[in-house]
Amino acid sequence: MSIPRDSQVGGFVVVEDDLDALLEILPEDLRENLRNEPRRDTLLEVVVDLGRPPEARFLGDYGGQYLRSTEVSEQDLEFAQNAIGEFGEDNRAGIEGTLHRISAIRSRKGLIVGLTCRIGRSVSGHVDMVRDLLQYKESILFLGRPGVGKTTVMREIACVLADEFHKRVVIVDTSNEIGGDGDIPHAAIGSARRMQVPKPTMQHKVMIEAVENHMPEVIIVDEIGTEAEALACQSIAERGVMLLGTAHGERIENIIKNPTLSDMVGGVQTVTLGDEEARARGSQKSVLERKAPPTFPFLIEMRERDYWVVHRTDRSVDALLRGGRPLVEVKKRDKNFKVVTERWVQYDGDGI
Repeated sequence: MSIPRDSQVGGFVVVEDDLDALLEILPEDLRENLRNEPRRDTLLEVVVDLGRPPEARFLGDYGGQYLRSTEVSEQDLEFAQNAIGEFGEDNRAGIEGTLHRISAIRSRKGLIVGLTCRIGRSVSGHVDMVRDLLQYKESILFLGRPGVGKTTVMREIACVLADEFHKRVVIVDTSNEIGGDGDIPHAAIGSARRMQVPKPTMQHKVMIEAVENHMPEVIIVDEIGTEAEALACQSIAERGVMLLGTAHGERIENIIKNPTLSDMVGGVQTVTLGDEEARARGSQKSVLERKAPPTFPFLIEMRERDYWVVHRTDRSVDALLRGGRPLVEVKKRDKNFKVVTERWVQYDGDGI
C-alpha cells in the first residue's frame, strides 16, 4: 500500500487512500489515462459498461468524461472481475485495506455487464459542520442525494466521537463502506469498532446485536431503508444510545411521506378535532399530526458538501403537517472555508 498523500480539495484535507489499488482492476490503457489525469484528486467514480466507452466522473462536474473512444469489451469486464474477486448478495465488492467500492450490474442471466467503481477517500473537515450538535448527545439523521458525502461524514464522525469525545462507538457496516473492505477496519474510523453484516437483509439484527452485546454509547449505521431497520433504530434510541444514520431522501418531506421510514421522524396520524379546536386552528376537522417523539431529534439535509440545513425534527414535522414553514439552521462555509451558521431561517421546502 502506497503512502497516502494529502491534497486540498474544496477546502478539505483529503487523504487519498491508495487510488492506485482501484486503478489496478481496470484495463491498462484506462489505468494510465487516469494516472495522468490532472483532476484525479476530484475523481468520483469510473463507470465501465459493456458496449459503451468507459467514463470517468468528477466531483462538481455534471456528466462525465470518456476515457477512450473504443467500447468496453467482455474481456475488459472479465479482467476487472478477476481482479476484484467475489461480489456480495448486494452486488457490491471492495478492495481490502481501502475505502473503494465496486458495484456490479448484471444481465438477466446473472453475467456482469457493468461496473461502477466508486473512489473512497478519508476526508477531514466535514465534522466541523456538525460538531456543535454532537455535544447534545442526541441522535442525528442525515439525508442527501447519492454522492453528496453522507458516508464520508459518518466515517469522520465515528473517528471524532471515539478519539476526541472518548465514546464507545460501534459502526454497523453493511457493505464495508464506512470501515473499508477486509477484516481490519480502515484507520479513518479511528478507535471506533466495526461490525460487519453478512447480508444486507440482516442489518437490523446486527444493529440490535451491537447494543445487546457490546455496550456502545454511539451506534453509526449507513443507508437505513427498511421497516425492520427503522424499528431497530427506535429500539436503540429507547435504550438511551446515541444513533447516527443516513437514509434515502433529500428533504425531510421525503421521510414524512415515506410510510416505511416516517416513524423515525415521529410518524403521521389522522386526528379528528372538535368543532371549537378546528375553529381555533382555522383548519378542517380532520388533520394530520405527529403521533410520537421522533427517533432522531435532529435531521440534517445535506444539500451540498458545504451547505447543510439542520432541523429540530419534532418542531419541523409539526410545522409542516400544519401547512407552515419551520425555522431551521443553515450551515455553509465562507470563502475561507469557515463554518457560518444562520439561525431561525425559514425553511424553503415544498411542504407536505
